[in-house]
Amino acid sequence: MNIKQHIQRAQTDVANTLNRYFEQPLNSDPAIKAATHYSVMNGGKRLRPFLVYATGHMLGADKQDLDVLAAAIECIHSYSLVHDDLPAMDDDELRRGRPTCHIVYGEAQAILAGDALQTLAFELIAKHNFTCSAHTQVKMIAELAHAAGLQGMVSGQGLDIAATDKVITVRELERIHKLKTGALINCAITLGSLAANNTDKQLLANLTTFGYAIGLAFQVHDDILDIEGDTCTLGKPQGSDIAANKATYPALLGMLGAKEKAHHLIQQAHQALANIDADTTVLAALADYLIARDH
Repeated sequence: MNIKQHIQRAQTDVANTLNRYFEQPLNSDPAIKAATHYSVMNGGKRLRPFLVYATGHMLGADKQDLDVLAAAIECIHSYSLVHDDLPAMDDDELRRGRPTCHIVYGEAQAILAGDALQTLAFELIAKHNFTCSAHTQVKMIAELAHAAGLQGMVSGQGLDIAATDKVITVRELERIHKLKTGALINCAITLGSLAANNTDKQLLANLTTFGYAIGLAFQVHDDILDIEGDTCTLGKPQGSDIAANKATYPALLGMLGAKEKAHHLIQQAHQALANIDADTTVLAALADYLIARDH
């Protein structure tokens, strides 16, 4: 399979896992359930679930364990998007080519849908009968909470808001995105490796280097696409970052500098993979794909 087929397979697998949950009889408000399901089944790239699967498969993890972890991390990512789109945050009306949750269901329902997705992530991991130890299962929950919270994604989002309408340095922008985007991307890799239950510190160190490199490259390329892409392909308004006066890599480095930055980061990612004694072909292909994609 080529990298796009691998990604599509991951998209299908995580969608099936999530749909199985929502197809159960749930003792919940129908409107909130609908808003929550709408928000997580939104046609995204599913990069984080893919990284769970790719890392776990590379290291010999159980497929059902990976299904649960992939679904959990996608719940966290989807909740963050629902909240990011709200008027108090980025105030976006379009996400992945569809109206955002608060446009369809209202602001209150969107907030609650995000809350539901966040808690669902931890419910999925806590209730699953993993092949690994209970200690490792608790570590998975802790890793996801850390990556999503005050020392990870939430902090990065806060720094991003604080930087709006301000001039910041490249170093400050990297800190924002290492937290806002990189923390959860790296967590996906960590979860996949924990499910394998046979990793060592050196392997995790190389995977961490790889994760932060591709996470930052992903964001740099997103900034480039915000300028060079189009609304139809992107699935969101082209130029939205410029309109919101957000700090971006093209704004700080110029377009050529931003593209060189992305390529340098992917080189770092490949160097980290070269130090791993496993078949890293799929992860290497993903790294190249991240700065070649058009959305």
